[in-house]
Amino acid sequence: MQSSDNAPANYDSVEAAALTPLDIAAILAERWRLLIVTPVAIGATTLGLSFLITPTFTARTTFLPPQQQQGSATAALASLGALASLAGGAVKTSGDQYVALMQSVNVEDRIVDKFNLMDEYKAKYRFAARLQLEGHVRIALGKKDGLISVEVDHTRPETAAAIANQYVQELRRLSSELALTEAQQRRSFFEGQVKLTKEKLTQAQEALQNGGFNADAMKIEPKTATESFARVKASVTAAEVKLQIMRRSLADTSPEVQQQIALVGALRGQLAQLEQDNGGAKESADYIGRYREFKYQEALFELFSKQFEVARVDESRDGPLLQVVDIATTPEYKSKPKRAFMAISAAFGSGVLLVLYVLARHMWAQAKSSPRTAEKIARLDRAWRRR
Repeated sequence: MQSSDNAPANYDSVEAAALTPLDIAAILAERWRLLIVTPVAIGATTLGLSFLITPTFTARTTFLPPQQQQGSATAALASLGALASLAGGAVKTSGDQYVALMQSVNVEDRIVDKFNLMDEYKAKYRFAARLQLEGHVRIALGKKDGLISVEVDHTRPETAAAIANQYVQELRRLSSELALTEAQQRRSFFEGQVKLTKEKLTQAQEALQNGGFNADAMKIEPKTATESFARVKASVTAAEVKLQIMRRSLADTSPEVQQQIALVGALRGQLAQLEQDNGGAKESADYIGRYREFKYQEALFELFSKQFEVARVDESRDGPLLQVVDIATTPEYKSKPKRAFMAISAAFGSGVLLVLYVLARHMWAQAKSSPRTAEKIARLDRAWRRR
């Protein structure tokens, strides 16, 4: 009978603990002043405090990264002889590479130094200044249009625009030094070969002049035969270099490598035959040897010079390295702080918290009024006090 007497009490406590939407509305209506006046006051206070924050201005520039043109370059090289493939295959570059370059330490350090950002950020170490700079700069690649955008935040609008434009200038400098495009790579490679061959050609010419003129030697080694020997020797050198490059990516059993090995063997045989026909003259001791070396370096210099000129033409035909779409201009209006958004967010957030507080307080009061829950709350309070 005791359980039947307690049943209505338990049922009433369950009913009291369950809140219907009408109950919630009634509870909130009783505290409407708190729920309306307090969020409005907090929003107004936030709006007033936002005027104490230093405004931030955002400058933005966009540009189009270089577009590759590989087919014409390959065709032009193929028409100029045995050295056509010495510069290697074309390397495709993407906008992600240019984004990574602008985020490199090389670029960031130069910007930090140019705008004295270590003093402005009060950074003791250079890496700390770079980290703060990265926090104020956003560099993104458009997935659909392929344009790269650079956004810079700064408290001075002129400085924001200057830093954004400086990123583009630093990218131009760095990309020209690294030779990213296929034409740039070939131009850089053959430029080095031309300089090296020119030095060797000068040395061979000096050795030839210091050796004096030997008429008897010229009778034994006619000019046409010597020039033919030099051309064949230059072709052997070019073929051997090409074979080394092919072996970096292909196995010796591949048809391309086997064909190149056969070509090198045929050229070496032709060169050996020419040496035998010329009587095996010692190239390091007599005039004929010095003349051979001079013509050999001259033939190499001519081949490398042609390749260098073709690469320069392809590089200029590719157009400007970076095509700026929008130059960063001095922003006319601040981007931060967004005062209205801050005030509304503060008012809304405080209102939500107050609603939760009012409901939680009401449910807590209900729980304390129930005998069963009151006993549990008392036990919890005693356990907490012992700590």
